[in-house]
Amino acid sequence: MSIQTLIKPSQYYDSVALMLVARELTKLDGVQDAAVIMATEANKAMLKEAGLLTAEAQAAGPNDLVIAVLTAGENGASQAALAKAESLLAQKAGSGGTAEFRPKTLRGAARNNPAANLAVISVAGRYAVAEAWSALRSGLHVLLFSDNVPVEDEVALKTYARDHGLLLMGPDAGTAIINGAALGFANAVPRGPVGLVSASGTGLQEVSTLLAKLGVGVSQALGVGGRDVKASVGGLMMLEGLKALQSDPATQVLLLVSKPPDPAVMQKILGQVQASDKPAVVCFLGGDPELAAGAIPARTLQEAAYLAAAQVEGYEGPDAAAVLEMERLDLVTQATHLRTLLKPEQKYLRGLFSGGTLAAETLLLWNEQVGGVWSNIAPNKQWQLPRATESQEHTVVDLGEDEFTVGRPHPMIDNDLRMRRMLREAADPSVAVVMLDVVLGYGAHPDPASELGPAIRQMKTTAAGRGHELIVVGAVTGTEADPQRLSKQVAALEASGMLVLPSNAAAAKLAALIVK
Repeated sequence: MSIQTLIKPSQYYDSVALMLVARELTKLDGVQDAAVIMATEANKAMLKEAGLLTAEAQAAGPNDLVIAVLTAGENGASQAALAKAESLLAQKAGSGGTAEFRPKTLRGAARNNPAANLAVISVAGRYAVAEAWSALRSGLHVLLFSDNVPVEDEVALKTYARDHGLLLMGPDAGTAIINGAALGFANAVPRGPVGLVSASGTGLQEVSTLLAKLGVGVSQALGVGGRDVKASVGGLMMLEGLKALQSDPATQVLLLVSKPPDPAVMQKILGQVQASDKPAVVCFLGGDPELAAGAIPARTLQEAAYLAAAQVEGYEGPDAAAVLEMERLDLVTQATHLRTLLKPEQKYLRGLFSGGTLAAETLLLWNEQVGGVWSNIAPNKQWQLPRATESQEHTVVDLGEDEFTVGRPHPMIDNDLRMRRMLREAADPSVAVVMLDVVLGYGAHPDPASELGPAIRQMKTTAAGRGHELIVVGAVTGTEADPQRLSKQVAALEASGMLVLPSNAAAAKLAALIVK
């Protein structure tokens, strides 16, 4: 075996382009594995786990690009692969040239398209602020997909937007549905009477797709970014989004989703809720439902969808309380059987998530039911994972956190990092259940089950080799109208041995019941 590394100092490429180059390298004769990533600490840890970390890569800085290849033969194959990587990167850098006019700046694009009133910005964090200012000063609403934006810049941008009648959704806002158009990571859901404002992308996706399964559509869905409800930002855009939906005649019911806001911010939000006679369902994951004065509190995303649907005029679907009680009884029955398949040493839960809010919801439910859950997003710092790349005891990992996504695609696009982690969890004899989320929709992986399915089979084979039954559970966030088609993905995952539940909350509850 031969490992060769090429370091390209201070070179930035789009993370999806890097993923595609790495995949092309693994198709070359003699190449066993390859990585094309920025040299962040998390990415170096991944290289180490994959057996691709060299001294040169270890010494590289976070702004440096690392190309690493593992070949079965002599150095010639490695050198050929590195040369191919450079050629592919040069093609990516020079791609996009067509005869069609392409404005060189955002302001130029705005002048060329005077009817446009919204800009979607997805560039490296260090460039995103300038582009957002350019869009706002051109009179455009902004969906700021980029992460790694300083909080002081977020506050300044949102204050300017508010003062000029604009929305600044983000930063790190991956999802919105505006006038039926899905932006970023979003799903194909019907138009309808429920308006959403969410501080998280996958939280918005989960509730909007659950509503769709109940036959209820969405008027508008605004993702405002995870930091918006913190004291440092003050809920600037959740408040503005809420006001916009309260004045929107197409919106009958309001649905707010976030992790618990700062107490002062929550009071502002609830005060604005009470300023309108439109019913509002509030899901502040982990917050005290009794504090949601003037609103209808929901403990989980699943419950939020049912409660919001029930507020729609003419809705005749199932009652939330009845559905959840029937589900609880069914989950207890399933868990009782599944528990018999485990060996005494199999004690722990491992959750590997692409969606931050789905990870947070699972962390909340597991802490309630089994307690003592480690995580890289633990609200209690006592339970913060010492190293996000290493699980211990009960663990929930959000692989979409900034520490994992600098210099590599989001895990809803690229399954590689999660699949490597899945195989590591399967090698741990103390693991009883591995939980996964699978998020469909525009912008997400075109066929996640085609990659996750074989990895699940390999996990179960690894466990079976030592006489263990490894239980894999999860849920699929999506609809039949999504490009990946919900039923197709569910069938493929179930065929691989995954137990697919109707919601993330249901999957989390089942996992906890198995080891409780």
